[in-house]
Amino acid sequence: MGIKSFQGARTPQVKENMPLKVSDYMTTNLITFKPDQSIESVMQALIKHRISGGPVVNAQKELIGIISEGDCIKQISESRYYNMPMQDQTIEKHMVKNVDTIDGNMNIFDAANRFLATKRRRFPIVENGKLVGQISQKDILKAAMELKGQNWK
Repeated sequence: MGIKSFQGARTPQVKENMPLKVSDYMTTNLITFKPDQSIESVMQALIKHRISGGPVVNAQKELIGIISEGDCIKQISESRYYNMPMQDQTIEKHMVKNVDTIDGNMNIFDAANRFLATKRRRFPIVENGKLVGQISQKDILKAAMELKGQNWK
């Protein structure tokens, strides 16, 4: 009696067309700030919305800076050191003006490498001069979890 081996029908390995672009995972419903906003109002918004920072835009929705918790903390420290009231301080003087952005068409794995290289927590996405979204490290994690089990080539 010979040994018979049965191998079931092989299903072809079909790669699903999973989205891999930054624009597929970026947040588009953003909390933004205006340059003439007070530091205190920004701090209240950061606490209320549980975010660590956000883009600063002008009236035309053009990205002109980023304000973060760290920028606010620095202002708190300086206002105490120089014994100056914070109420009069706007974020324009305290925001980061030279903002790194990411292209919405960038692959999420390239974006992940960009996060590692720059140690940034978020990158705004700008199209035609206008802020259209933001990608965070958490968005990259969400994308990776969605792709879990896929071939990550």
